[in-house]
Amino acid sequence: MPVNLVIEALKSNMAAKITQRWADAGAGLCVAGLLLPEAVAYAGLAHLPVANALTASMLGLAIYALFGGSRFAIVAPTSSSATLCAAAVVSVTASAGGDALTLTSGAYLQAFLALVLMTGGLLALLAWARQGQLSAFVSRPVLRAFAFALAITIVIKQLPDALGLALPPGMSRDPFHVLAYALGHMRNWHVPSVLLAFSAGALVLIFRRFPKWPASMLVMLLSIAAAYWLDLKALGIEEVGAIDPPRFAFAVPDLPWAEWLRLGELAFGLVVLLFAESWGSVRAMALAHPDPANDQPLDANRELLVLGACNAASALLQGMAVGAGFSATSANAAAGATSKWAGGMALLVIGIALLIALPALHLLPRPVLAVAVISALWHALSPGPLLAVWRMDRDRLLIVGSVAAVLVFGVLHGMLAAIALSLVAALRRFSQPVVHALGQLGTSRNYVAIDGHEGAIAVRGVLILRPEEPLFFASAERVVRQVAQMAKPQAGEADIHGIVHTVVHTVVLSLEESSDLDSTAVECLLELSASLKIKGQQLLLARVKDQVRRLLEQLDPQGLGNPQRLFWSVADAAESVRSTAS
Repeated sequence: MPVNLVIEALKSNMAAKITQRWADAGAGLCVAGLLLPEAVAYAGLAHLPVANALTASMLGLAIYALFGGSRFAIVAPTSSSATLCAAAVVSVTASAGGDALTLTSGAYLQAFLALVLMTGGLLALLAWARQGQLSAFVSRPVLRAFAFALAITIVIKQLPDALGLALPPGMSRDPFHVLAYALGHMRNWHVPSVLLAFSAGALVLIFRRFPKWPASMLVMLLSIAAAYWLDLKALGIEEVGAIDPPRFAFAVPDLPWAEWLRLGELAFGLVVLLFAESWGSVRAMALAHPDPANDQPLDANRELLVLGACNAASALLQGMAVGAGFSATSANAAAGATSKWAGGMALLVIGIALLIALPALHLLPRPVLAVAVISALWHALSPGPLLAVWRMDRDRLLIVGSVAAVLVFGVLHGMLAAIALSLVAALRRFSQPVVHALGQLGTSRNYVAIDGHEGAIAVRGVLILRPEEPLFFASAERVVRQVAQMAKPQAGEADIHGIVHTVVHTVVLSLEESSDLDSTAVECLLELSASLKIKGQQLLLARVKDQVRRLLEQLDPQGLGNPQRLFWSVADAAESVRSTAS
């Protein structure tokens, strides 16, 4: 290749990289403008000093930028993890006689850090066991419903700060009581605080018309300037107060063994929430913004491991739980990020801001902070995703149940109830399998459900059945009973599908939905084979996967595992029966 062409190619490549770095720098600045106010807001949700949230943000950005796989993921504290951690730790410290609101530097903080550390360890352990697919056990409707109900809960709890309204000591902090008190005591609203909150909200809406502007950060800066020049404190508007810088002090949480055990039980819900939320955000951005230069799919186990490392490091260095929240991750993508350099730039901007402007943050008015929290949760308050699922006429009970669980039982128990609803829905579906009778479609090798295709014809003397769900411990016995029932009709009798049979001498069971079998499923198939043999019928298996084939050949080589009874397709099994009969 001529030298001049090589030089031009190098120049073009360098120009492209410079353009990408500028785009990443702009996105990083935008993300930093989002993360700084969120750190202040989410520290309040967690009942922790802001320094703990800033520590978590910086560690999450640094570790993910080094080891993560997504171009867009921003790993930092999230509203859901902060609220869930607080609820979990309150339940533990309360059982020990503590008060979460007064133990921010004592037992509460230690329990909080211990919960985050165990969560990080569990995430890493699941990654080592290559269980990244476990996030799929929390269905999307449940996760969206939880986020929607959580956003409602948090927004209602911000009303006292936004309205300058002091709640009575000892009053329940659940959203229903807070909302009822706020609406029932309108005379006690602090007018300057209300006006400031309203003005801050209006400015956020105006600034959001420019997607690359950090709306919340700009509003916070303006409010700090107003607090300084206009002396808003003299009007009775409360301020956030002094904020310490992050210390990054290494320490292992110091707790009694009994509290470690109680927190370990609660860490499961946080693990599920963090990974399901993070993987959902990362996966959604990858699908919406494919990278033509890299066609390698994201590795769920790698993301699980990096997320575990971020949380473990955060806990050991006095930080909060972190995850790839949808708001920060989507903002990073919308701002034009092209690589993980955007997260590194956000880390740099946050570090510079802390060195220069941290002392001024104590002037931040609490009504403006409440508006910043509401602004960060605005996307989750949209009922659009839930209405889209509702219009599908699917998973309606999951949506209603998940929202009601969070609003009625609180964040912690609501999250556990939402997870339970997902698992119950999966088990219910798998444990109520549908078994279809198949027939040959014309003269083709296609075998389809007889009750759904007019041209499907049953094979004389052969009952071909297909379970619509995998065979495992929750479904195998029910499938076997249904197969045995369908094989009962004698000559001239109709089965449950209205099909008139000759004497059934062969049952062909298609296992196309079962990639593997557990011990319960294997035992049920062997028992079915034995019971049919007693009645003078034989059982053949079609669409048998390699793992299932090897297992049956090992356990029952002369019976159901005989290669002559295992077929790759339904057509092969039917042809074998015909040739044997002739």
